[in-house]
Amino acid sequence: MALTPVKKQTPTFTASVSAAAGAFAGLFVGTAQGSGLLGIVVGALLMAILGFVSTGLIEKEKIVRAVVLVACGIAGFAIGGLPAGIIGALFGLFFGWFVFWLATGRYRSRLAPYLTSGQVLWHFTFRVICGVIFVFLITPILVVMPLSFNAQDFFTFTPEMLRFEAEGYSLKHYRDFFTSDQWQSALRNSLTIAPMATVLSVGFGTLAAIGLSQPHVPFRRAIMAILISPMIVPLIISAAGMYFFYSRIGLQGTYFGVVLAHAALGIPFVIITVTATLVGFDRSLTRAAANMGADPVTTFFKVQMPLILPGVISGGLFAFITSFDEVVVVLFVGSAGQKTLPWQMFTGLREQISPTILAVATILVVISICLLTTVEMLRRRSERLRGITPT
Repeated sequence: MALTPVKKQTPTFTASVSAAAGAFAGLFVGTAQGSGLLGIVVGALLMAILGFVSTGLIEKEKIVRAVVLVACGIAGFAIGGLPAGIIGALFGLFFGWFVFWLATGRYRSRLAPYLTSGQVLWHFTFRVICGVIFVFLITPILVVMPLSFNAQDFFTFTPEMLRFEAEGYSLKHYRDFFTSDQWQSALRNSLTIAPMATVLSVGFGTLAAIGLSQPHVPFRRAIMAILISPMIVPLIISAAGMYFFYSRIGLQGTYFGVVLAHAALGIPFVIITVTATLVGFDRSLTRAAANMGADPVTTFFKVQMPLILPGVISGGLFAFITSFDEVVVVLFVGSAGQKTLPWQMFTGLREQISPTILAVATILVVISICLLTTVEMLRRRSERLRGITPT
């Protein structure tokens, strides 16, 4: 595909788009200072001026970008000290690049030359919307993680933390987590329930996915809808139903009951990931193995399983995360002896505000990131094995 040649843009275009971006950023800065409207006006005005001037200083791009970075850093430092200075410098770094990205026309360098202005606008608008959603979702995590190192028993940033003083930071909440009998008991329960639930989810989910992938199975769609219904039905309804059912059969408040409940929640994830892997599976391989005298069990473990293994492991990781982070169902079907880590966190928020929750939340976030990274690596490996991607 041919790329659009870079062409210098008009000062009006650069100034107007820069003003829109400056107004958006000024909304957040102004709101933090007590006046969102003033922030919008000032941000739009400053960025419009910078965008207009940048079109005539393209030859001096590096110098202008350095000046913008330093100026924004100094302005931020004057407003809110060192933390605001760092944030201001990051703003300057981004907007210094942004105005020249517009002024030089580099924003079209990787786009097809036949795209209209409206299509180019939608191309970047869509990405801005996705970026805003991503920031909205990731901001709570970015707030919780620094707070877990707070030296005080507060859920807010202390003045010492905002000034980046060493006295404002501590590992005391992590020490509380690793030395508290309550938290360690909850951790042990989670580490004994989640793996067992994952094993059951992977076993039943994989078998169900393989069975439902066969074209001769009747009512496949209806069965699939029933099996993945725990993902669709509100969790409180599933938990209440499990409570009344378990109380009748004697599983209420037992370890095995909690494991079965978490396995039921994890099975849909395994079915979906394994079914997606089976879409590209060559069924002639199983027929060839049968012609060579292999029985169905041998065919499954020697031929089919190695090829669908990335999907099975991905489903297992999702099932593990679901079980490890679940709190609603265990509140209904568990007992004090099965108090898991999320249950202990819920109790800590409801009965006693313990900053240790922030440390536990950070640990869970790190674990989830590691597991999801593994899932993505397995997905790419699965695509390579099935020949979907060349590398």
